[in-house]
Amino acid sequence: MKKIIGYLLTPIFYFFFFLLLVVFQPVQWVCYKFLGYRAHKTSVNVLNFFLTYCNWFLGNSITFINNQNLPSDKPIIFVANHQSMYDIPGLIWYLRKYQPKFISKIELTKGIPSISFNLKYGGGANIDRKDSKQAVSEIIKLGRRMKEKNWSAVIFAEGTRAKDGKLKTFQVGGIATLLKAAPASLIVPVAIENSWKIVRFGAFPLSAGESIKWTVLPPIDQVDKNAEEITLAAENAIRTKLNQPLA
Repeated sequence: MKKIIGYLLTPIFYFFFFLLLVVFQPVQWVCYKFLGYRAHKTSVNVLNFFLTYCNWFLGNSITFINNQNLPSDKPIIFVANHQSMYDIPGLIWYLRKYQPKFISKIELTKGIPSISFNLKYGGGANIDRKDSKQAVSEIIKLGRRMKEKNWSAVIFAEGTRAKDGKLKTFQVGGIATLLKAAPASLIVPVAIENSWKIVRFGAFPLSAGESIKWTVLPPIDQVDKNAEEITLAAENAIRTKLNQPLA
């Protein structure tokens, strides 16, 4: 039934989703070129509010839970699982207070209205997966910006999307590199549920009537832990929330 309804609702969803990307491309450009970082960041936040709630066109519900009293005076590394591209707008919108930046493939900085512009000029790290030196250098630069500007970062530690919702083993490299550049950063896991179901039938039709949920979990106790132990603790916190076997 969800697939059948998806055939009807997916064209409506895509129309508004891509219309928003096209409309906000010049909005971002004007904000960035003439009004500065804060205006550009506000335009990105507003765009991602609308992109998040485009899910309503599919009959999908949106739930974001953050009961953590997170500090605003230090960088935060949000470590999340990754299920689909629809994970991202909700993270940008609901974590906007912490100015989250992303580690993204450099290929995404070209050709996608609004998204490519923000990746190119928004302050995140755009990495070439075929060039490890470039990737490490970009992540270090991001860590330094986090430290200097009190920004935060979101890292999808699985390294790729879990298309069936089953958590993959977290990779330590990105987290370790960020911690070297911004050692005072707090590590906060975020569990994402059911985003993969949106695309379980592929790009068309999208699945309708799903319950998309993000949950910010308690910060990881980093005392006497190295990067590997911190990463494993974040992974297991998310596994526990998703009711999946511990690593």
